[in-house]
Amino acid sequence: MSVMRLSIRTIGRRDAGAVSVEEAAERVLAGDPDAFRHIFDRFSRPVTSFIFDIVGRRDLAEELAQETFVRAYRGLGSLRDGTKLSTWLFGIAKFTAWEAIRAERRRGSVGIDEIAEMPSESDYARPEVQLLGRELNGVIHEALAALDDDKRTVFSLRIFQQKSYDEIVDITGFTLAKVKTDLHRARSEMRRRVGPYVEGTV
Repeated sequence: MSVMRLSIRTIGRRDAGAVSVEEAAERVLAGDPDAFRHIFDRFSRPVTSFIFDIVGRRDLAEELAQETFVRAYRGLGSLRDGTKLSTWLFGIAKFTAWEAIRAERRRGSVGIDEIAEMPSESDYARPEVQLLGRELNGVIHEALAALDDDKRTVFSLRIFQQKSYDEIVDITGFTLAKVKTDLHRARSEMRRRVGPYVEGTV
């Protein structure tokens, strides 16, 4: 973990934004660890958000996101040709989050029972808008917490992360039929729980 954090802090930004994540991965494999910054910058927020959807605790999500990137950095050489980097990275995030949930359950404490909220996309929203956003976030994540692990993961990947069905199959290891079934049931549960608080559908 310390090696990873040191690398991230000391990476220069002389060509920030000029390198694709695929090129960055190739540069890391070629012996340039600083190039991993591009991957971290691109995916740190969505990965943290995805993990938060699964575990329901901001502090734990941030910790597990760091662990995800450490594992990705160390395991980049195992990335198969043709495998999409984001799919591979979210697969690691899913495994890391599920591992943490199982560990907490063994200790008798389920992480998703504590509902928290991720930072707002904007720090400049009106106070009343921020309040409504926090209330809705709480309702949504409370509803997410009521889903089982499989449905919560599939719902987050499809609805919040906008992953395709094929990507979800690759990330989770589920069959396409299971992904579609879990998503349908998760939508129904979320609509039932969140519907009274918002207009429209989930």
